[in-house]
Amino acid sequence: MGIISPHTLTLILIFIFTLPHLLRALTHNCGCEPPSPEPLPPEPQPLAFLDRRLAVVYPIIQRFKATITSDPLGVTQTWIGSDICSYRGFYCDSPPDNSSATALASVDFNGFGLAAPSLDGFIDNLPDLALFHANSNNFSGTISPNISNLPFIYELDLSNNKFSGVFPASVLQISSLTFLDLRFNFFSGTVPSQVFKQTLDVLFINNNNFMQKLPAEFGSTPAFYLTFANNKFTGPIPRSIGNASSTLIEVLFLNNQLTGCLPYELGFLRNATVIDAGQNRLTGPLPCSLGCLEKIEQLSFAGNLLFGAVPEAVCKVASLVNLSLANNYFTMVGPVCRRLVKSGVLDLRKNCVPYLPDQRSPAECALFFRHPRYCPYLASYNNIPCKLPPHHGYAPPHNTPRPNRRLVSYSALERRRLR
Repeated sequence: MGIISPHTLTLILIFIFTLPHLLRALTHNCGCEPPSPEPLPPEPQPLAFLDRRLAVVYPIIQRFKATITSDPLGVTQTWIGSDICSYRGFYCDSPPDNSSATALASVDFNGFGLAAPSLDGFIDNLPDLALFHANSNNFSGTISPNISNLPFIYELDLSNNKFSGVFPASVLQISSLTFLDLRFNFFSGTVPSQVFKQTLDVLFINNNNFMQKLPAEFGSTPAFYLTFANNKFTGPIPRSIGNASSTLIEVLFLNNQLTGCLPYELGFLRNATVIDAGQNRLTGPLPCSLGCLEKIEQLSFAGNLLFGAVPEAVCKVASLVNLSLANNYFTMVGPVCRRLVKSGVLDLRKNCVPYLPDQRSPAECALFFRHPRYCPYLASYNNIPCKLPPHHGYAPPHNTPRPNRRLVSYSALERRRLR
């Protein structure tokens, strides 16, 4: 090991003592400052909620937010912080059990296009929920049975989504439910007969894959609006439908697989404005009792296997806007009905009526009548279970213009929201 000379040692000591002064001089001359340490992140402040009930649902919303796989409108970007009442799609109000409280009362996701594999653990855990509307999203899975534990919910709209499985029987345990919309999904199997005993005002289950005979309890429903269209319901329209005479306003059976003869009791529906059973396999004559439908505007049995004479009593109903009997096998019409054909109210195309334009060929009609079809209670088809108005001996003024109003049941055949 070499020995450091005194001269070298002196130079080393001078360098060590002058280095700090040299660095300070360099820093001062270049205008640089030594980097300051990064500030510590602020400690998170606890969230302050307007009401304890909102604090309860906050983590439920955040967990659901984490499951959303698509949010094309950026809705969930507003689901931040403690002000839940300002989240897009969420609405607050005072709950029925405490008028001084503030709770999450309504969720409206209509048209948001959100996608999530399930709603389980979300809506069934919102204890004060009264309305849930989710038309036109991409929610899937099945409906949690726990939804029946919600004490205040009265409107449930799951239409135009990708829900599947059997009819969500858990909704039958919700005594407060008045509006149920399950249309445009992939539900299948049967509809529990109990649903017709629920205190529903509206039941929309069209455009699913339900397959069954309409239950005998059908007429027990207190609903105003029913849509069963575009499913696979079979069998006849139950005679019990006459029991709904005081409530039923609009009912759609169209495009199913219904068979049998039209029940005479259809004529009891004195408040009905829409009855559509088109595109089925119904057969037999048209009951004269339909002449008692004093408020009917839209009456359609097009695309069935009906035959015989079109009753004049039906054509004399003054409220008729459209009577569609096309694509059947009717053979006779009277003078009042012919006037309705001429005015465009009655559509009788593709039938077997002599001397009317656009009818079936004689060969096609003859082939149909080669196979006799029979209806039970045939004698009732000529009965009229009401007192007809005095003017019923004359043709009503069907050429009088009527306002074109939007009918609730036909609106349900579109995928868009109804409320």
